[in-house]
Amino acid sequence: MTTLVSIRNLSKTYQRGPEKVAVLHGLDLDIASGDFVALMGPSGSGKTTLLNLIGGLDAPTGGEIEIDGERIDSMGAGQLATWRSRNVGYVFQFYNLMPALSAQKNVELPLLLTKLGSAQRKRNAQVALELVGLSDRTSHKPSELSGGQQQRVAIARAIVSDPTLLICDEPTGDLDRQSAEEILGLLQELNREHGKTIVMVTHDPKAAEHASHTLHLDKGVLVEQQAHAA
Repeated sequence: MTTLVSIRNLSKTYQRGPEKVAVLHGLDLDIASGDFVALMGPSGSGKTTLLNLIGGLDAPTGGEIEIDGERIDSMGAGQLATWRSRNVGYVFQFYNLMPALSAQKNVELPLLLTKLGSAQRKRNAQVALELVGLSDRTSHKPSELSGGQQQRVAIARAIVSDPTLLICDEPTGDLDRQSAEEILGLLQELNREHGKTIVMVTHDPKAAEHASHTLHLDKGVLVEQQAHAA
């Protein structure tokens, strides 16, 4: 397997008032292309910080982040925004859908940054919604959908531009168990059938079991790695 994400000596420190708070301490990590990794750890362990650094939403204080051969830690803000739009899909706990827009229009949003025409954007959005099992809900607004359906729309939006990497921050944290299982099954399908590399932060051990393996963070360092049965 080729390495998609290569992290070396990664550190992140935040300035809070007069004091500096070190969140990540000299992390080394490789994630293979086509992997499904769950990041676990207690609150404040640095899980979301690491996820945001891998997804190019934040910049490290020190160290290197190379993704698919590109050093994203040395990119400027504009270059990084372009890189994110081409390479990363994001799934958040609270969906972050636009309430006034239909499911299809929500899914089309990332494509507005591309050169695709409106007809092609619409087709791509319909394909993505079909992939997540919502082809009959394209015209529904978020308020007309269940939590699980809203998260499916969010996943369709994340994959519509065919990203290399899916970044998921507590994607089932706001869902009941049945909806959570359906979303995790969908992520597994995207990983196994469509080759998406997924990095998912979760506090739920049952959710982590759907990943290929689990990384545990504690006080900003990786403490162990646990593989799951296929």
